Amino acid sequence: MKKSKIQIRQIGTVHKTSGSSIKKIEIFPEYSEGLDGLKNLNEIEVYYWMHRLKEKDRGILKVHPKGDPVRPLTGVFALRSPKRPNPIGETRVKINEKNSRRAMSKQDIKELIELFADASKR
Repeated sequence: MKKSKIQIRQIGTVHKTSGSSIKKIEIFPEYSEGLDGLKNLNEIEVYYWMHRLKEKDRGILKVHPKGDPVRPLTGVFALRSPKRPNPIGETRVKINEKNSRRAMSKQDIKELIELFADASKR
């Protein structure tokens, strides 16, 4: 089977706190029109590129769940392991503020690749 090249466009930036909480999502100006209707939502699904994953780790296809060597090796597609061929992270986020202009530290920034409305709310 022939592999095709896939291109993903970064649409913004996800700013995270020192933990794993998302503090702010910035959308690049050229994609801001896609935010129309967001004010009617309370939650969105956020997809981002886990940029800290090393290239060598993208070839790992089995890991111990939660890094626990007592647990048997399991395929990454059956887990939420960050080690995977395409390091795409996903989380559901409650929207607290819209159009906020607060300053952000750059502690943990990830490349935002997609936003989806919570399908159960549509």
